[in-house]
Amino acid sequence: SVAGIERVRYTSPHPKDIRADVIEVHRDVPQVCRHIHLPAQSGSTRVLKSMRRTYDRDRYLDLVGRIREAVPDIALTTDLIVGFPGERDEDFADTLSLVTEAGYDGAYTFVYSPRPGTEAGESMEDDVPPEVKSDRISALIDVVQATARARLARHVGSVADVLVEGPSRTDPSRMSGRTTHNVTVNFTGHAQPGTVVPVLITESTSTTLAGAMAPVPQPAGAA
Repeated sequence: SVAGIERVRYTSPHPKDIRADVIEVHRDVPQVCRHIHLPAQSGSTRVLKSMRRTYDRDRYLDLVGRIREAVPDIALTTDLIVGFPGERDEDFADTLSLVTEAGYDGAYTFVYSPRPGTEAGESMEDDVPPEVKSDRISALIDVVQATARARLARHVGSVADVLVEGPSRTDPSRMSGRTTHNVTVNFTGHAQPGTVVPVLITESTSTTLAGAMAPVPQPAGAA
C-alpha cells in the first residue's frame, strides 16, 4: 500500500492477464477496488475466434467463476460488440446469455463498423445488415440494464464507503462520489472532495445509487 492512496482500480485488462495473483490482490488488499472491467467483446466462441481473441466463451466464464469464488461481491463490467462480420442469430444469443451468466454490473455496448487498418475492416465483409445491428444492440442494452439493475439493488440497505468527487451533476444540492465497486452514488450531506464518507444506500437504478451520509459511530465513552 502507498500512504495517502485510498483507492487503486485495476481496469480493462485482457482476460489472459487476470492470473491467480491478480485475483488474490483484489481479495486481500483493501485499497484495491472490488471492481474489474473485463472486456469480453462477444459471448460466441465462433465470433471470438474471428476476432482473434485468445480465449473462448468457456475459458472466459471459467475466469469469471474463479474471480467470484475469491471475491464474491466483486463488480464486473465489460465491453460487448454486436454485428461483427459473420455474426449469426445464434452467436448473438450467446452474447445475450453471457450477460446473465457473468452477472455484469454494467457493460459498454457497441455496434460494429469497419475501421481502416484493422484485419476485420480490411479483409472481412461487413455483412450484418444495419437494421439487424439496430435490433441486436437494443436487445442487448435491455438485457444489460435488467442485469445491472438486479445487481445494484443488492446495495440498498447497506452502508457504503464513498469517495467524494463533488456536487452531483443532476442536483447540485447533493454530493456525488463512487463506491469501491465503481458505482456512482448521489447523496445528501456535506463532505470535501477526495474524502471517503459512509453513505446509507436507499435507492438504486441500473447505473447509480442514492442515499444519505450515515452518522459515524462514536467510540464508547465519547461525549
